[in-house]
Amino acid sequence: MPKLPWLLVVVALLGVLSLPGQAQTAPVPWSSEVYYEIFVRSFYDSDGDGIGDLQGIIEKLDYLNDGDPTTTDDLGVTGLWLMPINPSPSYHGYDVTDYYAINPDYGTLEDFRALLEAAHARGMRVLIDLVINHTSRLHPWFVAAATDPNSPYREYYRFLDEVGPGGSRIWHANPAWGGYYLGIFWEGMPDLNYENPAVTEEIQAITRFWLEEVGVDGFRLDAIKHLVEEGRALENTPATYAWMADYHDFVQSVAPEALLVGEAWSSTVNVVRYIGNGVDLAFEFDLALGMVGSANTGIRNSWNQAMQLVLDQYPPGQYATFLTNHDQDRVMSVVREREGAAKVAATLLLTSPGVPFIYYGEEIGMVGRKPDPRLRTPMQWDRTPITAGFTTANRPWEPLQEGIETRNVATQDADPNSLLNYYRTLVHFRNAQPALQFGSLAPLETDSLRVIAYLRQWEGETLLVLVNLDDEPLSDYALALESGLAGPVEAVEVLFGEAGEASAPEVNAAGGFAGYRPLPELPAQSGLVLKLE
Repeated sequence: MPKLPWLLVVVALLGVLSLPGQAQTAPVPWSSEVYYEIFVRSFYDSDGDGIGDLQGIIEKLDYLNDGDPTTTDDLGVTGLWLMPINPSPSYHGYDVTDYYAINPDYGTLEDFRALLEAAHARGMRVLIDLVINHTSRLHPWFVAAATDPNSPYREYYRFLDEVGPGGSRIWHANPAWGGYYLGIFWEGMPDLNYENPAVTEEIQAITRFWLEEVGVDGFRLDAIKHLVEEGRALENTPATYAWMADYHDFVQSVAPEALLVGEAWSSTVNVVRYIGNGVDLAFEFDLALGMVGSANTGIRNSWNQAMQLVLDQYPPGQYATFLTNHDQDRVMSVVREREGAAKVAATLLLTSPGVPFIYYGEEIGMVGRKPDPRLRTPMQWDRTPITAGFTTANRPWEPLQEGIETRNVATQDADPNSLLNYYRTLVHFRNAQPALQFGSLAPLETDSLRVIAYLRQWEGETLLVLVNLDDEPLSDYALALESGLAGPVEAVEVLFGEAGEASAPEVNAAGGFAGYRPLPELPAQSGLVLKLE
């Protein structure tokens, strides 16, 4: 792999004391992992029908992780999150009609078991989307409830004689026998009623099936903030937190090593309440906005504010980090198709605490803006017009995005300076650095709004991450640390980066430093790796 021509500075500091305000704790079990989010319909089509499938993922596993820790030409991810794989009338799959089956567009349960076996052979964990807030209106439960007012399944959903709290936007008329039902997302997704214990029993049975009989490694739980409504409160209610705590206990009783990752698209102060009492990890939306925001603007403020709130609120590292996902405009579109800014965002993601998730195609700079289908377009494997190597059919299920000539795996694989090779190098680098996986984070003072700097510390080793957000070279910068180092730094070794000799900080009596510039000039959106001894 090429050296990193980029915006990362990692400085290994030997003999370091704990930094002010930080405490080293036992590592979160999943902190050494890097996950990859896959929309199965769009990843790879193995049978030529224009739709991605499970066998297609199996065929492309070596691209993600070839199972050989000595190679670096795979992406290096160690886990997969598959968006919904159950039968559904919608292309996206978030309105499920059968929780025990596989969407026939994607294959069979045997195909999924084969994917699990192949992934596990490479040391990869596999999470699947479990949609527990709502079902499809075509699910047999809702069909029975909506057509027969005396059906026991009527109590599986929220029915009222009149429009309830929130109005007609979320309460939908039931044409069969009158009344209204709750569907917070749209009329095709009626919300389940968790005040009915029978619903919880159904979800527990579904969970047990996938954990025990199939063998998945955990779940990404969709829309958990909406599970239990209380009066006019439709999200993050005390009843929702209580239900999630009980569900987490149930999962632990079935499969203690299973991972629960919650999606509660809400503020940090609300999301953190699910940690430990409901899910093992939760997606950190505020931090994602901060990372992408700073990468886009070239100003550190967005990252600083979001990261400080995360450090103040969460148990160390116990959250899922990402840049954008299947519901948001893609990173490359947000940063206005500037590859340097995309590399800045990747650096912040993969050198920060938490468990990182990469959205498929992010590593090659795929673009996409809403509506939603345009965020989930087929993976671009090569520069073949119309199909980009995704399918042998005449055309894929959804038209491709622009820019496939350069934003594809084959072209970027051959370019040592490509975004793909940048991601590969950075993921493998994280996988080899315990301090990046498990370490605490302490922001450093910087005198430039264009610079982000922080220390990652783990078991006597400290990494300094220095990011130049600017698209111009930067010489007017300096770093400061109040205290924390045990003694002087006597030697500096450049580990990565296109740099000459780097200087060491002058450590003062308090174990800090001021006015430290590792290099006279930081190249535009670039960095280096130093080891201080």
